[in-house]
Amino acid sequence: MKEKPGRIRRRLGYFFLLVVLACPALYFYFTLYHPVGKGPAGPAVPREAFAQAWTNQRVLLLGLGDSVTAGFGSTKGHSYFERLIESPPDEFQDMQGKTLKRIFPHLDFLDLAVSGSDSSQHLDRIESDLPVQAADVFGIVVMTTGGNDLIHWYGRSKPAENAMYGATWDEAQPWVQNFETRLDKMIAEIVSRFPGGCLILLGDIYDPSDGRGDPESAWLPAWPDVLKIHGVYNAVIRRVGERYPEVHVVPIHEAFLGHGVHCRKFWLETYRKKDPHYWYADNLEDPNDRGYDAIRRLMLRALLEARDQVPKS
Repeated sequence: MKEKPGRIRRRLGYFFLLVVLACPALYFYFTLYHPVGKGPAGPAVPREAFAQAWTNQRVLLLGLGDSVTAGFGSTKGHSYFERLIESPPDEFQDMQGKTLKRIFPHLDFLDLAVSGSDSSQHLDRIESDLPVQAADVFGIVVMTTGGNDLIHWYGRSKPAENAMYGATWDEAQPWVQNFETRLDKMIAEIVSRFPGGCLILLGDIYDPSDGRGDPESAWLPAWPDVLKIHGVYNAVIRRVGERYPEVHVVPIHEAFLGHGVHCRKFWLETYRKKDPHYWYADNLEDPNDRGYDAIRRLMLRALLEARDQVPKS
């Protein structure tokens, strides 16, 4: 029996009404909804490495760079620098006891990182505020630099060195070269200030767009060459790191892919099925507490890989 035309029209009307109602909800869920999730974030850290002290020598944990190392936006005790030193009261079970205080009984610490600073300011800070250490001090240096060179001032001013947002590929070339020269000098200056030796754990630069290069999806001005320029900055970090045996580049960029503004989009290659959550703070520049947990773990894993370079006595 044929359906009456009126019933068919009503069903089509219900269907189109459902589509109209569903589209905004789907847009919100996949584009504007950024849940941070709960629990541990980032890779596991082997426990056996923390069973006993690595050395009785004096060790200085030194933080250098920008707001990521300064811990901007983290709650008290939850920046990656703080969590490297000791666990907060609400530490995750899998990270209990995995601290530098456990393996370095004579640990001191100093965080010279400044929120909002760029790589030129980082070099100035090293040259002016980092004294030469005693010969019996070994340095563990954690550092993030270059990110603010790229994002300042979000297109509100004409692109310039250390405030490159919106720059074309051609405009950026001399600034990229200058960054490489500056970073090379930073590393050389740090090494010279630790006559007792040091390890430098240098983070690369994460990408809140999850590899899409679409800042407009976060209500920022479009930047057509952002991925190319961001990529060459990370290439500089890796290239300079290869020149110094003291430097180990920490793969923050790779670990954070899939935890940015597109974290809910399951059809993208960067989707993280086990943890499809947002690791950034509301300002999009800095990590949230789970993001800082992930960086802490990445730094510890890099340190474990370089353990043979730490003095034994």
